Amino acid sequence: MSDNKLFTEFPPVSTEKWEEVINKDLKGADYDKKLVWHTIEGFNVKPYYRAEDLDNLEYLNTNPAEAPFVRGKNVDNNEWLIRQDVQADTLEQANAQALDALRRGATALGFCTAKVQSIDDMRTLFKDIYPEAVHINFTCGKNPMQVMQLFADYLKERGCDTAKMRGSFNCDPYGFALMHGHYKGGEEAALEEARQLVLKGAELLPGMRVLTVNGRHFHNAGSGIVQELAFTLSSATALMTALTDKGLPAKQVACNLNFCFATGSNYFMEIAKLRAARLLWSKIAEQYNTGCDCSQKVFIHCTGSTWNKSVYDPYVNMLRTTTETMSAAIGGADSISTPPFDAAYRKADDFGQRIARNQQLLLKEESYMDKIVDPSAGSYYIENLTDSIAHHAWQLFLQVEQLGGFAEAIKQGFVQDEIERTATRRDNDIATRRTTILGTNQYPNLQECMAANIAADEPRCCCKADDTPQELRPLHMYRGAEAFERLRLATEHAAHRPKVFLLTYGNLAMRKARAGFATNFFGVAGYEIIDNPGFASAAEGVEAALKANPDIVVMCSSDDEYAEIAQEICTSLKGKVKSIVLAGYPKGMVETYKQYGVDEFIHVKTNALESLTKFQQLLGV
Repeated sequence: MSDNKLFTEFPPVSTEKWEEVINKDLKGADYDKKLVWHTIEGFNVKPYYRAEDLDNLEYLNTNPAEAPFVRGKNVDNNEWLIRQDVQADTLEQANAQALDALRRGATALGFCTAKVQSIDDMRTLFKDIYPEAVHINFTCGKNPMQVMQLFADYLKERGCDTAKMRGSFNCDPYGFALMHGHYKGGEEAALEEARQLVLKGAELLPGMRVLTVNGRHFHNAGSGIVQELAFTLSSATALMTALTDKGLPAKQVACNLNFCFATGSNYFMEIAKLRAARLLWSKIAEQYNTGCDCSQKVFIHCTGSTWNKSVYDPYVNMLRTTTETMSAAIGGADSISTPPFDAAYRKADDFGQRIARNQQLLLKEESYMDKIVDPSAGSYYIENLTDSIAHHAWQLFLQVEQLGGFAEAIKQGFVQDEIERTATRRDNDIATRRTTILGTNQYPNLQECMAANIAADEPRCCCKADDTPQELRPLHMYRGAEAFERLRLATEHAAHRPKVFLLTYGNLAMRKARAGFATNFFGVAGYEIIDNPGFASAAEGVEAALKANPDIVVMCSSDDEYAEIAQEICTSLKGKVKSIVLAGYPKGMVETYKQYGVDEFIHVKTNALESLTKFQQLLGV
């Protein structure tokens, strides 16, 4: 077979030539502002990448299943486990859910063991389930040692080969501390429990990983991708150090680790995050001199983000979970949980669970994403994202180490401060609508009412907070959409639904554009919008507005035409409606329009959350 490259008859185009054409097309506009993405992660992303951008990436010459495992651990497939996390009020219901999931394609199960207290409970939970054929994961147990012993006893009772069992226990001392504000029983006791679990696990269930590092906690508190990765690696390193100091072999600790990441909507970044995680962990584990590369092959479980999910327009959550699941699959996750689309406001029903499970089945059975090893390999863009995330995560990791390690960093509040800083920035982007949450802060379904659909107790983890005094500041878990949702829910519960009258006039394109903007703006708060095809005069518009009896009137026209109608409209409506608003910001006339009686200007730079909060207060909502 010939080794000649295709298209050699075409001369190569240099980067300088590309840049020359781009700058010509920009017509003097700032290249950096127009085309370079300044990410919240702390690094810039170029508008395009070329082969020359890969020259300094050391790991590119490695194959799949070779250190540093950027390309994954498999040589002939991209297989992952389809995990369903069971949420049920009783053990009988949990068993029924698990059986249904297994019949319909799940290959891994996640159980909350808060209600498992005896061998009879284990029998109920696993009735008609063959544990040796499924990846079993236990979460939230108050006493994981007891659960491990009960599970091992149950397996022996059934005659199962315990050495062949695969799965995990969710023992995460540092994650527990950040969730609750204290270690379980104190820091020393929590680490001793982890040590005992490793020893007991080796004796009873050698194929199951007993230590989990929950990077998802950082993500769901609003962190960036670099922070999620850096703090996950730092937490894992702290656990390795603490347990090896207690006498456990480094290889035994590393082979018991399970990384749990949340995947969000930043599609390519999330793919690169998992590749960077394997790269950096391989380098860290290598320093422990375990004598084999198995300790460098970290097991990665991914679950969909909760931070980016919305109560309003909830079917959009299906789109979010689809891209998140694709990111996890392409990034090489070992197992994936896809959350039901309605998990933000109620316990999922059969429909929600089925859709979530089928999203993974479609990616496998119809898109064949489990067939190709490291499908993103060689992409100039993703390879550079992987390198950038790894570089910046490593720098943050080193910062934590300089503070004395992860345990000391969370005591000092460094980790919490860093995440809160990023979360505040993300919240501001949502408030000003630089970040869109479809159906919530942009493009709302104006007829949608969700108050009656929200469960009285929004589903949470079954590990409840207790009254133990806090030793450190916990992370604040929340969803980015919550602030806007509170506005709209308040409107739904109000005795009177505010009316917004759009007084449209003049230039067709401008009045339609600004009417659309105003509809979106007030629609996200759940107000009734009264749109109009356009009035021939200000007087006609005022007459129609007074007949409609609105709370708010919004002038929608062009900047030039506001000069014709603003004074008459304000004079006619002042005192007869609660607020007169102008769509746009005609800079040179703002003070004049305020004198006429305009109360508020809404435009693309408006902080929508702050402005709508003021309207809610004005209207008594």
